Amino acid sequence: MFALQLDKTWEFWVLAVCVGMFQGAIQALSRSYFAKIIPKEKSSEYFGFYDIFGKGASFMGTFLMGVSTQISGSSKTGVIVICLMFVIGYILFKFASNAKQEIV
Repeated sequence: MFALQLDKTWEFWVLAVCVGMFQGAIQALSRSYFAKIIPKEKSSEYFGFYDIFGKGASFMGTFLMGVSTQISGSSKTGVIVICLMFVIGYILFKFASNAKQEIV
């Protein structure tokens, strides 16, 4: 949300440093959590999907950011689109968690 109000260079650099410091830790946590929730006997299959979806997400995020910025003329629209993608991912993750609890 901080990215929506960026209008000074120093604000961008503060955000860039924070992302640089925390992105690696977040990725490591997500991989370890993923390893915890998948079936052990199918881990290579699941990590294959994880890798493909990661590559797709990096492509789609960049694509959607660029297209929405180009259409609207403002990078703030692109940031809003990325935020919406996080919200959609959160909802899907919660839905999948609830469905798994019902199965077990």
